[in-house]
This record gives sequence, C-alpha cells and structure tokens, in this order.
Amino acid sequence: MKTSFIKYEKDYQIPKILGMNIEEIKEPEEIDNKIEELKKQKYTTIVIPNELASFSQDIISKYKYDPTLNIVIVPSKNN
Repeated sequence: MKTSFIKYEKDYQIPKILGMNIEEIKEPEEIDNKIEELKKQKYTTIVIPNELASFSQDIISKYKYDPTLNIVIVPSKNN
C-alpha cells in the first residue's frame, strides 16, 4: 500500500513524522491535478486536510466509487 499526504505549502508537517510521503502544492486549486498524478504513480491511499479537499471537484464525483483509490479527509490544523 502506497500512502501519500497532500498538503498546502503553508500547512503543518505532522504526516512527515508518521513516515508518509508528503506532496506539497503551492495553490489549493492544484488538488485535483495532484490526486491524478498520485493515482498514476499507483498510490492507493491519499490523505488530504478538509480545507484543501474543499477545493477538489473530483473527490466526490470521480473518486468516491473508485476501488483502487482511498481518499481520507482529515481535520485541518485550524479545526
């Protein structure tokens, strides 16, 4: 199982402590492109803070029923 955490460049670093791959995006609007890139790299689990997930158009419409990809939305640091 390959797991990655997508973070906004101004967000926290907790997943690095847990040993996850960290993918950083400069703009929240890049989230869908980053998810697609990780899916092509055969990542099966992607963890995204809820604030960043709110910028995705595809999380519900495209990936909700995808059996090859688990997207985990976690509370943001500010919540």
